[in-house]
Amino acid sequence: MSKEDKRRELQKFRNYTVVKANDMIQKSRFVLSMQEQKIILYLISKIKPEDINLEEHILDIAEFCKVCGLDSTSGGNYEYIKQTLKDLRDKSIWIALEDGSETLFAWIDAVNISKRSGRVKIRISNTLKPYLLQLKTHFTQYELIYTLAMKSQYSLRLYELLKSYEYQKEITFDIEELKVRLSAENYKLFGDFKRKVLDISMREMNDLSDLNVTYSLIKDSRRFAKITFSINRKKEIDENIKTWRNIYKIIDNS
Repeated sequence: MSKEDKRRELQKFRNYTVVKANDMIQKSRFVLSMQEQKIILYLISKIKPEDINLEEHILDIAEFCKVCGLDSTSGGNYEYIKQTLKDLRDKSIWIALEDGSETLFAWIDAVNISKRSGRVKIRISNTLKPYLLQLKTHFTQYELIYTLAMKSQYSLRLYELLKSYEYQKEITFDIEELKVRLSAENYKLFGDFKRKVLDISMREMNDLSDLNVTYSLIKDSRRFAKITFSINRKKEIDENIKTWRNIYKIIDNS
């Protein structure tokens, strides 16, 4: 395969679409690192609209690193990915149901990894089928590329959450509730939450995604109690070109 063909194939992988049921985005609680989130999204992006089962996928470590802008020549990638997959296999996601109860789901099933081939056999847990397959209504979709250059786990999570409300143009959260959704409850002081979560996430979303987002704060007495996000999709060609340049500057030079 020529260098140009490899570049086109890489671009094809990066433009795959992530599709999730809104309940999996809006009614879930989980704690995943940035790299764990990217592995899950990478696997979800490989699901085809016609799929009726969650198939086992071959994750080529070198391909995954190139898609995500990691150093694909690093000798430590195998051990790093192996440890990340182990951590991911041990983690789970809570999803709230209509009756007010919550169900705990595993993210992935058994993992088989080969150092010799540099490949991983992996499958998203079958229990997540209702949230990922044959979705006709109440779902959110976006291109994988809009998550690849983000560095903060909170940016990716907030982007996905706001993307699911994009059609409303505006959404208000109780700040404490938002912390729970982002797994950022450890930031007790609002100033820390703003600096370490909101400010970084806003910058990365606006620079690296297909959304323009602003927010305003609502006080209850002397404390900030609620936050309202205004969400608009980028439509101007120049604006989108600038975003793509920002993304490629990061993932092609990582």
